[in-house]
Amino acid sequence: MPTKMHIGYDLSWMQLEGRWRLPGSWTNAVYPDIRIFKELALIAERGLLDFMFWGDGTGIPSTWKANRHDAVKWGVGWPRQDMSPYIAALSQITKHIGFGLTYSSTYMHPFYTARLLNSLDHVTNGRMAFNVVASSRRADAANYGFDELMEHSQRYERMEEFIDICKALWASVEPDAFLWDRESGQMADPAKVKAINHRGKFFNVAGPLACVPSPQGRPVIVQAGASPRGIQASASFADMIFAASPGLDKQVKHRTELDAALVAQGRDPSGVGIVWDIVLIVGETDEDAKRRHEQLLTAVPVEAVGAFMSHQCGYDLSKLPDSFTIEEINEQIVRANASPVGFLNMTNHFDPKEKVTRKDFYELIRHHTAGYDHAVVGSAARIADYLEETFIATGERGGFMIAHPPAVPRDLLNVIDFLIPELQRRGRFRTEYRGGTLRENLLDS
Repeated sequence: MPTKMHIGYDLSWMQLEGRWRLPGSWTNAVYPDIRIFKELALIAERGLLDFMFWGDGTGIPSTWKANRHDAVKWGVGWPRQDMSPYIAALSQITKHIGFGLTYSSTYMHPFYTARLLNSLDHVTNGRMAFNVVASSRRADAANYGFDELMEHSQRYERMEEFIDICKALWASVEPDAFLWDRESGQMADPAKVKAINHRGKFFNVAGPLACVPSPQGRPVIVQAGASPRGIQASASFADMIFAASPGLDKQVKHRTELDAALVAQGRDPSGVGIVWDIVLIVGETDEDAKRRHEQLLTAVPVEAVGAFMSHQCGYDLSKLPDSFTIEEINEQIVRANASPVGFLNMTNHFDPKEKVTRKDFYELIRHHTAGYDHAVVGSAARIADYLEETFIATGERGGFMIAHPPAVPRDLLNVIDFLIPELQRRGRFRTEYRGGTLRENLLDS
């Protein structure tokens, strides 16, 4: 029997970079109207998806031209709500779909985060995932009182300590600690409630977590580090890895490097899947999908593209010289403690040592920002072929995060109504939910 893949929907940018106005997007409702999210949740659960996922950013991009004017004007990187209250509401109209929520270990405190996620896991009956990120965007840093970005390796040290504390807090009250004995009046067993007394480089936390243990014990932990240091961190604690799709050779290499890191941590690689971030445009026919693909390039003007990509890599791309090499710019980004991985992902079509003109580079990032150059486009059968090939080549562990839909609800409906039935016919996707929690559904393959 074929191994089944897991599929989630990444809705982090559904309202950003012009997507809100493309054909197929909502009419008579605008972000953040909760009616939009309610309809999306019901659509996703009808399609038996594993989870809905939201990344996050808390600053309006201001790296491009050292101001936020173009980002504000064109809707680049903002607006973005805290999705925790939305998830609480969506869980009340669904029964099975999981929810992925992002918080930054660079700026948040582990006690607050652990308590919030524990509460959400209760409200959702065990359907929460926590995507922990190490932040590398200057606009976010400024909102938390930082004048400069934290050094790259130090961000991951802080993340590892952050997660260690969260896990200790989630385990500080044992699952059977609560008695609720009406006769004696005893509520809980003191022997099963223990302080953690953590004192570390970044945090001091006494504990215990003053909460009832959640249905899953703790949320599913997701992490997306792709650098060597990021892979090392994710191998130490993540239940599932979220990764880009830069091409099959690089994806196989990422899987191989992650497996080696997991073994070095004493963990079984077969139990840790990768969900590959992928932009899909599914059509009833190849021609229909190609037509929708071309619409991506109409979403935003070049000023918005510069604002977006400067924010993502932490370098003001308006300052690019007339010609340069990718290697030269990347060295500047590394020295600024920004995001070399983000820059390299968007420039992987270029030889890093070869001179490129500013004009050609801007044309490239216009395609990259729209998702045009790395979208998988076609009929359900064509896309299912691509997903199967990637899934098999990367070890049949994990699946796909369908990211940044050009227009919702249209592109989500096409996934549910065209692609999911095709994958089910091939035995590659579930035909029913069998688990009661998100963790159980992710283990069911």
